[in-house]
Amino acid sequence: MQKKRLFSSLVIASAAALVLSSCGSSNSASNEPPKLEAMKSLGAGEGAVNIVAWAGYVENGSTDPNVDWVTGFEKETGCKVNVKNGATSDDMVALMKTGEYDVVSASGDASLRLIYGGDVAPVNTDLMTNYADVFDNLKNQPWNSVNGVSYGVPHGRGANLLAYRTDIVKPAPTSWGSVFDVNSPYKGKITAYDSAIYIADAALYLMNTQPDLGIKYPYALDQKQFDAAVALIEAQKPLIGEYWGDYLKHVASLKSGGTVLGTTWQVNINLAKGEGTKVEGIKPAEGSTGWSDTWMISSKAKHPNCAYLWMDHIISPQANAGVAEWFGEAPSNAKSCDLTADKNHCTTFHASDDAYWSDVYYWNTPTEACLDGRTDVKCIPYSEWVKSWSSLRNS
Repeated sequence: MQKKRLFSSLVIASAAALVLSSCGSSNSASNEPPKLEAMKSLGAGEGAVNIVAWAGYVENGSTDPNVDWVTGFEKETGCKVNVKNGATSDDMVALMKTGEYDVVSASGDASLRLIYGGDVAPVNTDLMTNYADVFDNLKNQPWNSVNGVSYGVPHGRGANLLAYRTDIVKPAPTSWGSVFDVNSPYKGKITAYDSAIYIADAALYLMNTQPDLGIKYPYALDQKQFDAAVALIEAQKPLIGEYWGDYLKHVASLKSGGTVLGTTWQVNINLAKGEGTKVEGIKPAEGSTGWSDTWMISSKAKHPNCAYLWMDHIISPQANAGVAEWFGEAPSNAKSCDLTADKNHCTTFHASDDAYWSDVYYWNTPTEACLDGRTDVKCIPYSEWVKSWSSLRNS
């Protein structure tokens, strides 16, 4: 994938940049979101659809004339696409609360907030012809469904990898322990992802290395488990040379040698290699965190029919192939792999490799009701993750 096909606004910035006073409703302490109904049948389009999306997810040819999965949709359905790019997951949650938008592409650190906050409605997947072709292991997951009720359609996925400069970091790392080693020879040149959700990376490492803590799912942490994860990140901070949110800056840092070890995405590795950097990205022995974004419909949608038409379109083989290749991720539609311009795209991003994803823990929104099924303790909700991350970053 060439650099010109990407742009710096593709940033999932730190959740600490915008702390919402409410990161979920009181319902988030239970297993019951507000009672809302999914659409039962599809009617005529209303002429428009208002979308909140990550930059690069809704392209109409204005960025690159060869990248357009909007114009054809508008002509076919009569639904004019109006898009607002969200800068962060918190930004997207705030925008959806206004009731001005019909659809959102929500990352896992936002989706449950939207569900429990009553901002998105269940979806009737029977109304979308392309849903059947979505990989089964992306459907009805903890970040896009509650109690067996689907709240969206999967967009794509990616893993958070461990990057290392092959000409500098020796021997090659195999564990996330390399970024938490207080005696690391690479102190000051280690990087971490700049978001409260990074606490889950520490929890994942502890889940594998300190089984006595009893961590079963890195987004379900009781007070003791949470305190241990935060303590690990606090101990790591003197090692960190950069917390990154802008992937292009991270690529530049890898190239310059300012960063030689730390969290990355596959697209970062591809770009850095394309610029001659001696770097590799691995999924360490403990597995990794990752993301699978979800298209969700507002509970107050003014254009629900066009919203459903859009969600069905964006997971269609052609559109899903286009956006996955442009953004740099694995598509959600299995048929998309035959339609990417780079015929190796799905191999590079492990689109159909179920074994690869078996130890990838996709971002989810921590809630007081423990997402690992425990009922004898309360878990630490996302609002407290954000407070702790903000305190860490500002200390």
